[in-house]
Order: sequence, then structure tokens, then C-alpha cells
Amino acid sequence: MSDARTPAQIEADIISRREQLAVVLDEIGVRVHPKTIIGDAKAKVAGTVDRTAGRAYVAVNRAVSDVKAQFVTVEGSPRLERVIPVALLAVGVVGLVVASGRRGRR
Repeated sequence: MSDARTPAQIEADIISRREQLAVVLDEIGVRVHPKTIIGDAKAKVAGTVDRTAGRAYVAVNRAVSDVKAQFVTVEGSPRLERVIPVALLAVGVVGLVVASGRRGRR
């Protein structure tokens, strides 16, 4: 059994390895190119913003639903025992703001 290779086989191996190395170097060049790095960074930031916005939307939606549940029954009718005191409080606050604004102008 002979492991000796011919010069033509060695040359073919060298050519094959050069081609493989050229492909690898091209891939590395693309990966370290500033446009690629910037594009990857932008994609990562966009993904983070999308996830953060999604979480914020879910949190706000949950908070609105929780507040709504405090003032509306499951059937959709208002809970007057809770709506009336809040409405009176809002009217009182608006009245105080208007009254204090009038005093400040005198």
C-alpha cells in the first residue's frame, strides 16, 4: 500500500485548499465589514425596541383593562357606586384649579 501522492495530486490539493481559504476569507471580510456590523447592530436594536414596545403595549393594555374592570361590570354596565365618587372628585379638582386660577389673576 503506497501513501505516496503524485505531484499532480499535491497540486490539486493545494488548489482546492486555496479555493476553500478564499471562500473563508471572503466570509470573514463580509462579517467584519462596517456595513455588515452596522446592519447587524441596527437589526438587534430594532428587535429590542419591538420587544420592549410589545411588552409596554401588553402592560398598558392590562392596566387599562384592570381600571376598566373597576368601573364597568362584566355585562358592560357602569358601576355607579364607583363612577359617581370619582366623577365628583374630578369635578371638585377642576373647580379648585379654576378657583385658584381666578385668584392668581386678581
